[in-house]
Amino acid sequence: QVPLKPGRSLMDWIRLTKSGKDLTGLKGRLIEVTEDELAKHNKKEDCWICIRGFVYNVTPYMEYHPGGEDELMKAAGTDGTDLFDQVHRWVNYESMLKECLVGRMAVKPIAVPKGLPFVLLHQFLFLLSRCEIVHFLLSFMELLNYIFFLLLYFLFYSYDWFQTDSLITVVIYTKQKDMNAELVIVDCQDKRLRGEIIMDDYSYLVEVDLDHTVSEEVAVNIAEKIGKVEIILKKKDNIHWKMLGQPWECHNTFIKRTNRELFYRKCKLVSKTEVTHDTKLFCLMLPKGTHLRVPTGQHVYLKQTITGTEAVKPYTPVLPFLPLDFQETSHHDGVHIYLMIKIYSCGLFTQALDHLQIGDYISVSNPEGNFKKSQVQASEDLILLAGGTGFTPMVKLLNFALTEVSCLRTVKLIFFNKTEDDILWRNQLEQLALKDERFEVQFVLSQPTKDWVGKQGKISSSLLSEFVKRSRKDSKVLICICGPTPFTEQGVQYLKDLGYSQEEIHAFTA
Repeated sequence: QVPLKPGRSLMDWIRLTKSGKDLTGLKGRLIEVTEDELAKHNKKEDCWICIRGFVYNVTPYMEYHPGGEDELMKAAGTDGTDLFDQVHRWVNYESMLKECLVGRMAVKPIAVPKGLPFVLLHQFLFLLSRCEIVHFLLSFMELLNYIFFLLLYFLFYSYDWFQTDSLITVVIYTKQKDMNAELVIVDCQDKRLRGEIIMDDYSYLVEVDLDHTVSEEVAVNIAEKIGKVEIILKKKDNIHWKMLGQPWECHNTFIKRTNRELFYRKCKLVSKTEVTHDTKLFCLMLPKGTHLRVPTGQHVYLKQTITGTEAVKPYTPVLPFLPLDFQETSHHDGVHIYLMIKIYSCGLFTQALDHLQIGDYISVSNPEGNFKKSQVQASEDLILLAGGTGFTPMVKLLNFALTEVSCLRTVKLIFFNKTEDDILWRNQLEQLALKDERFEVQFVLSQPTKDWVGKQGKISSSLLSEFVKRSRKDSKVLICICGPTPFTEQGVQYLKDLGYSQEEIHAFTA
């Protein structure tokens, strides 16, 4: 983020969009935009950007963008979808930029049959049509990737359904080995059934409007070794169903997860407890019809409406506490999601969160993120660098590492904060260090009092060279880092300067 000029906050932008001022320069008209026309609008004083086929005049938004004008200019006059997804896929740009909408891109659609899995086939043909000599190798690899997952879909993914007098059972056959609860997401609300199976960067989706009503509670059975998933619904009326229901547009599809829209369900706030002077632990309860487990190292998005505009922010779920018994357990009750959130005095989103009352609802997305547990399981030394609330992904990671990864020799947390009062779960971390000799925690303060006897300073090459070390010369190490963007970017660069490879570093970003 960059400092914004006075009068250029999110609230100021919302006021401007509601002022009735023409922000597109087209006096309310929507036009079809060609690639040539889009390319002409590539200056700060005249900047159009395409996102997912829609073109926006972001010129008036330049001074309000938290990432600065230069970030927007990277996509000026072009299709900025990929760049947008890399940086902040979670932002609700449709709501934020709705008054800046110029129109749709003029495209010539490829005539392919509608339905499954023709989303992938469309992508395949699109890449094939763009296979220019300069980009041939990259395009060819993408083509092979799509072909591979097309074959996976045809060979492995299918579904069926059965019924008794009282039950409906939807069975998804994945033939995916080591299927587990974290890879299955089910939501059944208001007759809409949505079941998603995760496979690395792809997912398979079953989504229908059910033929009849069912009870709120849903049961999910998983045959881990053969990859079979059963979704069991209880009929409200013991009648014979002629069909499962009407399919949604993306029903029975197998595509990249980033190509799916984020799915949200409303969760109830059941408790809110103080962690530090400005940080609270929120406990949210999932709906009865939802089966959801947020994997270690992944985050969710919270969505709420602020003064008529939808706002979205990413947060990494934590545990309700740091377990000290070291029993191999997931500590998931399957009902609650815990979020440790810092409340900013000038933060619209966190202030709105803080004003939620017990019993209020907030929308929570499906999990996202690219961290894989196998990265830890292949390591002998795990080093965690956390800045402030960048501690949140380290909570589940610590628990997983110390309870389920026997090959780890050392687990070290270097926790950066401004003051002692800012340290999250300090007592729990110190107790954990006493309980397990593999674990060590080091607190570093940038604004300590004169009584502080620990380490002082900010993240630096010299400080990291002191604490970030292998247990032996050739040991396999994984270094995870999370915090404010400058902290993370500087930390990654310092680690590379110290000789650690990109494969040995994982930066948590949303």
